[in-house]
Amino acid sequence: MYKTINSLDSSSFKRNYKDTVFRMLFSDRHELLALYNAINETNYHDVDALTITTLENAIYMSVKNDISCVVDMRLNLYEHQSTVNPNIPLRNLDYVSRTFSAFYANQDIYSPRIIKLPNPKFIVFYNGEKPQPARKDFRLSDAFFYRDEHPNLELIVTQININPGYNDELLDSCPTLKEYMLYVDRVRSYQKDMSLADAVNKAVNKCIKEGILVEFLRKNKLEVISMSIFEYDEKLHEKTMMDIGREEGMQLGLQQGLDTGIEVLISTLKDMDFSDDKIIEKLVEKFGLDKEKAKEYLKK
Repeated sequence: MYKTINSLDSSSFKRNYKDTVFRMLFSDRHELLALYNAINETNYHDVDALTITTLENAIYMSVKNDISCVVDMRLNLYEHQSTVNPNIPLRNLDYVSRTFSAFYANQDIYSPRIIKLPNPKFIVFYNGEKPQPARKDFRLSDAFFYRDEHPNLELIVTQININPGYNDELLDSCPTLKEYMLYVDRVRSYQKDMSLADAVNKAVNKCIKEGILVEFLRKNKLEVISMSIFEYDEKLHEKTMMDIGREEGMQLGLQQGLDTGIEVLISTLKDMDFSDDKIIEKLVEKFGLDKEKAKEYLKK
């Protein structure tokens, strides 16, 4: 067996840019096992029984695999989204085929003996603003040109709405998922009356005071702020793409997200009385900048 699957190589900047608060939270093995138990109504306690199978570098523009794991030969692939995406079964088809390939990598697929694979389950946690039902299934066969009553190939992704008022039983059984929902809800609420950067900062501080994701936010405050701004900037960028084209829009969104994230990080570090040299060091570490470029941002 394996612990982590690596797919495509990419720069550390792209990987950090595409990381999310959701993924960071559930990269913790204990939290991921708790999420698995909540989804599957199981009661596993041994984290060593969990094998992380996340495609660490599976980045295709804004498309990536958030987190996946195997427990007792059952494979769960989890993503979270703030937009409704009917193409998610097609994306998961790619993810699961890459994951399955690790199981038979050293075996003969032409052998007369069957190769056993883990049973897959595909889940997307939805926390967007567009009204959605509590649960909704997306089927790969919906994309087929011809309708078949019994398609030879099928893949079903279950979208679970984790906005306030939906799937309360599930959220109560996984406190971290519930607290993540509350954090996102606060950012969205504050953003109505203030800038994105201020909304994220206020949401982080408010959650800490209210006992929401306290240990996680205190430990990873700067990373959470930067990641949250990137995530929300990416939503704005998706609207931009409709007018100026996918490739040009992607570059614009990346740059806007980078500039905003760096600005917030510099401001936060200054408030914490970090020296200029230490701030430059952090910019190099978090954003993959060279020192000269980091100094330019600091001067701005």
